[in-house]
Amino acid sequence: MGASFKISVLLLTVVAGLASASLASAQPAASAAAGALGPLPDLTLTADVPGAGRLSVPLQILVLLTVLSVVPAIFIMTTCFARIVIVLSFVRHALGTQQLPPNQLILSLALFLTVFTMTPVWSQVKRDALDPWQKQEITQKEALDRAAQPIRAFMLKQTRDKDLSLFVGMLPGDKPESVEQVPTSAIIPSFMISELRSAFQMGFVLYLPFLVIDIVVASVLMSMGMMMLPPVLISLPFKVLLFVLVDGWYLIVQSLVVAFR
Repeated sequence: MGASFKISVLLLTVVAGLASASLASAQPAASAAAGALGPLPDLTLTADVPGAGRLSVPLQILVLLTVLSVVPAIFIMTTCFARIVIVLSFVRHALGTQQLPPNQLILSLALFLTVFTMTPVWSQVKRDALDPWQKQEITQKEALDRAAQPIRAFMLKQTRDKDLSLFVGMLPGDKPESVEQVPTSAIIPSFMISELRSAFQMGFVLYLPFLVIDIVVASVLMSMGMMMLPPVLISLPFKVLLFVLVDGWYLIVQSLVVAFR
């Protein structure tokens, strides 16, 4: 596992801890949860360069900014965000509502659903890695290794064996004998391919009922000789009505969250 991935995982854990504390503010034990977090720990960046010692402050800032620029990609590639945002986009295209809901709303909903879904994983990371590190019971390297384990377990649970075997087979040198020996560099792309496949499967199932409505409306308009009237203009209210009657947002969010539990 690269150092940037480990540091990004720890940074995500800190952010997730703050998000969990803010979500818990609506509960009676909010003050205790916020107090348990305490101040954020200092991240120290060092380099083992012969004769160079520690990195200078400007170089440390440069390395930290570089790592921070990778955090969004790590967040997207190691969580359920990709599947959620793709499925929500499929829903919008199936309804045919153009820009409704807007992109900002879809991304915001996907972000908060991701935080809600990943909270058990991040809580385990906080309990096993962040809290002992804050108490100086373990070193930063041990904290990074512990933080990566629950995230790897989450990705492996959602990854198909076929996708994992694809990237493991392309690894140079000796092949890993167990799943625990598979490098994170092979798990992440395998997880992403599996997530894309699952998202497109859900999108196809969501498209079917709306496609039937479009076909029925187009057939009725053609039988009535109304060739110049766009079928989408007539089918849109029926699709929206069907989506509201079946409580579509509830069903979609429920299926997305339950799929990761």
